[in-house]
Amino acid sequence: MSAKAMGVSLASFPALRLRRLRRTEWLRRLVAEHRLDAADLIQPLFVCEGRRHREPVPSLPGIERLSVDLLPAAVERCAELGIPAVALFPATPPERKSEGAEEAWNPDNLVCRAIREIKRHVPEVGIIGDVALDPYTTHGQDGLVRDGVVLNDETLVALQRQAVTLAAAGCDIVAPSDMMDGRIRAVREALDREGFAETVVLSYAAKYASAFYGPFRDAVGSRAALGTADKKTYQMSPANVQEALREVALDVAEAADMVMVKPGLPYLDVVRAVKEHFGLPTLVYHVSGEYAMVKAAGRLGWLDAEACLRECLLAFKRAGADAILTYAAMEVAARLAEERGA
Repeated sequence: MSAKAMGVSLASFPALRLRRLRRTEWLRRLVAEHRLDAADLIQPLFVCEGRRHREPVPSLPGIERLSVDLLPAAVERCAELGIPAVALFPATPPERKSEGAEEAWNPDNLVCRAIREIKRHVPEVGIIGDVALDPYTTHGQDGLVRDGVVLNDETLVALQRQAVTLAAAGCDIVAPSDMMDGRIRAVREALDREGFAETVVLSYAAKYASAFYGPFRDAVGSRAALGTADKKTYQMSPANVQEALREVALDVAEAADMVMVKPGLPYLDVVRAVKEHFGLPTLVYHVSGEYAMVKAAGRLGWLDAEACLRECLLAFKRAGADAILTYAAMEVAARLAEERGA
């Protein structure tokens, strides 16, 4: 029924109606301020020993550890979906871990073998290699430890060896995630000295001592090694934003090519601040706990997990992220492909 038929004066009605542009699906798409695309996504992959071997990660629903020979098929699927890069993380066998993390620069370790296998089959997809010692240490810390103290400068030497080993295997991007002071300069200098000047350095520049990392530590097997210890002497306090900007500024001065904020959703303000202050390619890590809690609630029927994951990823774009590491990358990219009829 019209307003006139109802006896209502149109003079009091609003002339500007924001709902006009929400009326249909095509209008909503037309005026959308931000869009999510497969090219925004990076798929983390967990690598394990064995052949034709896959292991579900119970705390990461839908995610598996894959043996090296199974990785190319997963990466080929990423390529088909338009996902530009994958990030590799090893589930190092306990017998290959040590206090000194020597396996980290073994040219035949899990990650190096995985890099070479992927490059043989799917060279068009970029590979990001994590530079940190926690998958390789018996104590689960990201650095070397003496008398209970995580050592900074001694760890830098180990990280240099690890980064060069990854680059020599064919890694396109090395990503120091350890949060040692001076690590970006140390890694950049080592790469340049060894002839890998074109290898990109992605710094986990603002990595917080977060409670959201639990499922990841399950996946790489570092939770048991870490035990009751924590990483608060080198990862950042969740209370701090200005400190994050100082961390990023240092890494930019040390020649980081890209920077990362980790975790994602609890730190959208940090993502925005980093992007606005520095203008560098800014990535965000939608970490394991963020992904797992949505999936778990979805399994219980408490929310629509797919819709919530899409909303989370769009929030990262809205905050200023240029790319997103997320365990939902392939899932979301597949749905985006369906929607555009690919």
